[in-house]
Amino acid sequence: MSTILNENLLLAIPLAPLAGSLVAGLFGKAVGRAGAHSVTILGVAVSFILSAMVFFQVMNGASFNATVYEWMSIGKTQLEVGFLVDSLTAMMMCVVTFVSLMVHIYTIGYMADDDGYQRFFSYISLFTFSMLMLVMSNNFLQLFFGWEAVGLVSYLLIGFYFKRESAIYANMKAFLVNRIGDFGFLLGIGLLFAFAGSMNYGEVFAKRTELAALSFPGTDWGLLTVACICLFIGAMGKSAQFPLHVWLPDSMEGPTPISALIHAATMVTAGIFMVTRMSPLFELSDTALSFVMIIGAITALFMGFLGIVQNDIKRVVAYSTLSQLGYMTVALGASAYSVAVFHLMTHAFFKALLFLGAGSVIIGMHHDQDMRNMGGLRKYMPITWITSLVGSLALIGTPFFSGFYSKDSIIDAVKLSHLPGSGFAYFAVVASVFVTALYSFRMYFMVFHGKERFRGPKHPESPMGIEAAAHAHDAHGHDDHGHGHGHDDHAHEPHETPWVVWVPLVLLAIPSIVIGAIGVGPMLFGDFFQHGVAFDKVIYISENHPALHEMAEEFQGWASMGLHSVSGLPVWLALAGVLVAWFLYLVRPDLPAVIKRAFGPIYTLLDNKYYMDKINEVVFARGAVAIGRGLWKEGDVVVIDGIVNGSARFIGWFASVIRFLQSGYIYHYAFAMIIGMLGLLTLFVTLGGK
Repeated sequence: MSTILNENLLLAIPLAPLAGSLVAGLFGKAVGRAGAHSVTILGVAVSFILSAMVFFQVMNGASFNATVYEWMSIGKTQLEVGFLVDSLTAMMMCVVTFVSLMVHIYTIGYMADDDGYQRFFSYISLFTFSMLMLVMSNNFLQLFFGWEAVGLVSYLLIGFYFKRESAIYANMKAFLVNRIGDFGFLLGIGLLFAFAGSMNYGEVFAKRTELAALSFPGTDWGLLTVACICLFIGAMGKSAQFPLHVWLPDSMEGPTPISALIHAATMVTAGIFMVTRMSPLFELSDTALSFVMIIGAITALFMGFLGIVQNDIKRVVAYSTLSQLGYMTVALGASAYSVAVFHLMTHAFFKALLFLGAGSVIIGMHHDQDMRNMGGLRKYMPITWITSLVGSLALIGTPFFSGFYSKDSIIDAVKLSHLPGSGFAYFAVVASVFVTALYSFRMYFMVFHGKERFRGPKHPESPMGIEAAAHAHDAHGHDDHGHGHGHDDHAHEPHETPWVVWVPLVLLAIPSIVIGAIGVGPMLFGDFFQHGVAFDKVIYISENHPALHEMAEEFQGWASMGLHSVSGLPVWLALAGVLVAWFLYLVRPDLPAVIKRAFGPIYTLLDNKYYMDKINEVVFARGAVAIGRGLWKEGDVVVIDGIVNGSARFIGWFASVIRFLQSGYIYHYAFAMIIGMLGLLTLFVTLGGK
C-alpha cells in the first residue's frame, strides 16, 4: 500500500537553499565570506539529504500529489502551489541538489579572490531553489514560475561580472532568446488551460483524449499538436535547441561554477524534464514528436561540428552540452522518454565534472582559457588530469562508463523509430559519435599532453596573446620576448588546485563511471518510473511507439550490453574519433593548420557559428527595431496621438460653443427654461394626439 510523503519534509527541500540564499544575499557583509559559503552549503546539503530520503521512500512506494498553498481562486480556476513527487521528480531532485552541492563546495576555491563572493553564493543557492520548484511542481502555474525564475537567476549569473561589456551582452542575449522560447511556452500553457479548464497536470492529462480530437480554431490543425509544439518551443529556448541555441556558448562569460550548474543538471535540462512530464500529451501527436526529433538531430550534429574549431576550453564543453542536449531531444521525439531522462542523469555528472575540470585547469593556468597556450599539464595537475579523462571517456560513450549506456540506448531507440524524420535523426546521432570523440579528445590532448606551450609566448590569436602584444607595443613599441606574460617565470608554473576544488571532481567522477551500469536496467527496462506515478503509465512507457519494448527483449544486463558493444558501429566511431584526435594533435600537430587552410571556407563557416548571430542581428534584431519604429511613428504618433489630440480639440470646440449659453444673466436662463417647457408640452401633445 502506498504512503503519502510528509508535506513539511517536501517544503524543506526547496526552502533550505532559499534560506541560505537570503542570508548570504541580504546579510553578506554581516556574516562574511565564511558565513556566506557555510550557510548556503548547509542549505543545499540539507536539501540533498532530504531529497535522498524522499528518493528511497518513493522507491518503497510513497508518493505525493497535492496542493500545499492556495494562492487565489478565480471562478472555478484555482491558482496553487503544489508538489508532485514520483520517481521522475525524486531522481531529478537528487541530481539537482548533488551537483549543486558539488558546485557550492568547488566555488570556495574558484571564487576565493573575487569581490562578489557572497553575492555569487546567494545567486547559486537561489538558482537551486528555482530549479527545485520547477521539477516538484504539479501544475502549470508553478512550472512557469520555476521556469522564469531559473531564467532570471541565470541572467544574473551570466552577467555576474557586470562591469565587463561582453558579460552584459551575453546575459542580455540569453535573456532575450529565452523570452522568445517562453512566448511559445506561455501560448502552449494558455491553449491547454483554455480547452482543459485547469492548470493541474492530472486534470489536463485526464482530458488528453478529448483534446486530441479537437482542432485549433479556424484551422484543421490538431489542437494538441499546436499546444505541444508551443510547449516545445519553450524547451528549445531553455534547453538551447537550434535555432534558439545561440545564447548558451556566450553564457561562458559567467564564472565556471555557474557554467557547470547551468549546463549540467539544472537550467538546460529543464526543457527535457518538461517534455518528459508532458509526455501523455506528446504521445498523442506524431507531428509534434517528429518536430522534436528533427530539431534534436540538427542540434546534436551541427553543434558538435562547432566544438571542433573552438580553442577556449569552456566553449568546447559548452558546444558539447548543446550536442548532448540534442541527443536527449532526439530520444524524446522517439518516445523513449525514460532513455532521455537516463541520459539527462548520466550527462549531469560527467558534464559537471568536465566543466569543473576545465575550471580547475583555468585556475592552474592562472586564468588562461585558451587551449593553444596549454599542453603537458598531466604531470602538474594529476587529479584534474585523471578526473577530466574519466569525464571525456564518459562523454564519448566508452563501454562501461555511464555515458555509454545512455547514448547507446538513444541510438538504438532512434533506429527502431518509424516516425517521419527518424532516418535523418539516426544518421545524425551516429555521426555525432565520431564528432564528439574528435572534439573531446582534441581538448584532452591539447590540454594534458604534448608540448608544454605555456612556457613560451602566448599564441598570437589567443586573448592573452593579443593582450600581451598590446602591452608590449604600448610599453616598448616592440618586445624581444613577444609579450609581457610569456617569460619563463616559475611563479606562473601550472599547479594542482586546492582540495575544495579537486574533491568535487573526484566525487563527480565516481557516478560518471558507475551510475550508468547501476541505472540502465531499472530505469530503461524495469519499473523505476512506475513508482509513485499519479497518472497513467503512458507518461513514461509509450504504447504507441514501442521502441523500448523491442530493446527490452534484447537486454541481458549491463555487463552483456558493454561486452556486445564491440560489435556495434558507435564504439568503433568513437575509437576512430579518438585516434584521429591523437594523430592530429600529438603525432602530427602541424596538420590541423594545413587542414584549416585547405578547407578555409568550411572553417570560416564553423568559426562564425553558421553566421547565426549575424542572421539574428540583421534579420530579427533589425526587423524588431523596424517594427518598433513603425509602431511608434504610425501607431503611437499618428493613430494614438491623433485620437488623443483630436478628442482634446473636439472638447475644446464643444466647450467654446457651450460657453455662449453660460452668460451669467438670469433672464437668459429663464428664457431657456420657457423654451424647454414649450418643447416638452409640444412633444407630449403630439404623442397624446397619436
